[in-house]
Amino acid sequence: MYPDADALDCLQAALGLKMNLLASIEWAQVGLSLVLGAVAGFSLWSLRDRRNAGTRERERQTLLDTARREAAGVVHEARIAAGEEALRVRRQTEEGFQAQRRESEATHQRLAQRECLVNHQLEILGERERSLRDQQQQVDADRRTAEATQAELEALVRQRRKELERLAHLSEAEARALLLREVEEDIQKDASDLSRHVMEAARARAEEQARRIIAVAIQRYAGEHTFETTTATVSLNGDDLKGRIIGREGRNIRAFEAATGVTVLIDDTPNAVVLSGFDPVRREVARQAMERLIADGRIHPTRIEEIVAKVAQETQETILRSGEEAVFHVGLPPLPPDVARLLGSLRFRYSFSQNILDHSIEVAQLAGMLAAELGLDVATAKRAGLLHDIGKAINHEVEGCHAQIGADLLRRHGESEEIVGAVATHHDAAPSNGVLGVVVSAADAISASRPGARSESMATYLKRLEALEHLAQSFQGVERCYAVQAGREVRVFVHPETIDDHQAALLARGIARKIESELQYPGQIRVTVLRETRCVEFAK
Repeated sequence: MYPDADALDCLQAALGLKMNLLASIEWAQVGLSLVLGAVAGFSLWSLRDRRNAGTRERERQTLLDTARREAAGVVHEARIAAGEEALRVRRQTEEGFQAQRRESEATHQRLAQRECLVNHQLEILGERERSLRDQQQQVDADRRTAEATQAELEALVRQRRKELERLAHLSEAEARALLLREVEEDIQKDASDLSRHVMEAARARAEEQARRIIAVAIQRYAGEHTFETTTATVSLNGDDLKGRIIGREGRNIRAFEAATGVTVLIDDTPNAVVLSGFDPVRREVARQAMERLIADGRIHPTRIEEIVAKVAQETQETILRSGEEAVFHVGLPPLPPDVARLLGSLRFRYSFSQNILDHSIEVAQLAGMLAAELGLDVATAKRAGLLHDIGKAINHEVEGCHAQIGADLLRRHGESEEIVGAVATHHDAAPSNGVLGVVVSAADAISASRPGARSESMATYLKRLEALEHLAQSFQGVERCYAVQAGREVRVFVHPETIDDHQAALLARGIARKIESELQYPGQIRVTVLRETRCVEFAK
C-alpha cells in the first residue's frame, strides 16, 4: 500500500526540518571556524605584542576556552534538537501509515462483503433462470397437450353436429336460425315482462311525486281565467272620417302607412277602420296614432308623422316600463335595458289568444314554486321561466325556433349557461342538460293548458284528433282506435289473435314514442291499449 498525501507531507516536513538542522550545524561549524580564526589572529597579534602578554595572554586563553565551550554547547544543543525533531516526524509518519493501513483494511473488508453479496445474488438469479426454464418447458408441454385436446374436441363437435343433423333432418344454418328465433322470443318475453314491471313501479312512484309537486304548485298559484283577444280595429264616430283618413288622392293614408309600416283597410264596415300589420308593436303604434288623429281632427301628412313619432316614443317607454314591471312583479333583480325592452314587447304579442308577457310571468311563478318543492334555486328558476319565451319578441326578424333564438340572445347578454340551457330546451328543441329545463317546460305546459288560458279553433281541434287516430291506426294489429277526453287520451283496440299481452305493452310504448316524435300537442296524451277475447255461442 502507498502512503497517502498527509503521510508524504509529514515525511517532507521531517526531511525539511532535518535539512534545517544540518544547515544549523554547518553554520555552527562555520561560526566555530570563525571563532578559531579570530582566536588564531588574536594569538598572532598577541605574539606580536608579547611584551604586553601578561594580562592579554590570560584573557586570550580565557576567551579561547569560553569560545570552545560555547561552540561545543551550541553543537550539542543543535544535535539534541535535530534528534528530537526527527523522532517527532518519525512518530507522526508512523501514525499516518497506521491510519492509512486501518482504512485500507476496512476498504478490503467492504469489498469482500460486496463480493459475497454479488455472488449470492448471482446464485439466486441462476436458480430463477433454471426455474423459469423448467416452467417454460412445462407450459410448452401443456400447450401442446391443450392443442391436441382442442383438436380432439373439434373433431367430436363436428361428429356430434353431423349426428344431430342426421337425426333432426336440419342443416346447421337452419338449426342456428331456429335456436336464435326461440332465444329471441324468450328474451323478448322476458324483456317485456321486466320492462312492464319496471315501468309500472317507476310510473307509480313518479306519478305520485309529480302529482304532489304539480298539485302544490297549481294550488299555490291563482291565475286569472281570461280569454284575451287582439284587435286592430279602430272605431269611428261617422263614415265621413274615412274620407279624411284617406285624404286627397290618398295622400293621408299613404303617409300613415309609410310612417307606421302597417296597412290601413277601409272597407264597407260601418264606423270602423282595420289596421293590418305583422309586427304587433307597429300595429299598436298605428292603433294609438289613428285614435289620436281621429280625436284631434287634424289629419294631414305632417301631423301624421308628428303623432306617429310621439306615439312610437311613448310606446318604447311603455315597453321598457312593462318589462321592468314584470321583473319587479316576479321579484327578481333588474335586467339589462335591452333584455327588459324585449321582454316588455311581449305585452303586444299573443299565442292562442294568451298574452305572452302574462304567460311568462305565470311561468316564472310556477317555475319558482316547482323549484321550491324540488329544493332548487328559486330565483334562477323564476328568471329562466320569465325569459323562456323572449325569443318570440324577435323570431319574426331571424330564422329559427323561438327557444333557440331566445337562448342565443340571452347568451349574448351574459346570462348563465344554466338559464340559457333551460330556455333552449323548454320545447325539446335541444337535448336537456339539467333539471331546470324540465322545471321550466313543466311550468310552461301548466300555464298553457290550464282552463281558460288558450283558445283553439274547431278546425284545428278536429285536425289534431284525426292526426292522433290516424297515427295509432298505422300500427300493425290495431283493430280500431278513438281519441277521447279532448285529445288527452287515445284508446287502441287490437286483434287478440295477433297481439298478445306482452306485445300489447310494447305496442303502447311504440305509439307513445311515435306521438312524441311526430305530433305537437299541449300537455300529455295517455295511450291505452285494450285486448279482449269474446267467445259467443248460441243455444238452440
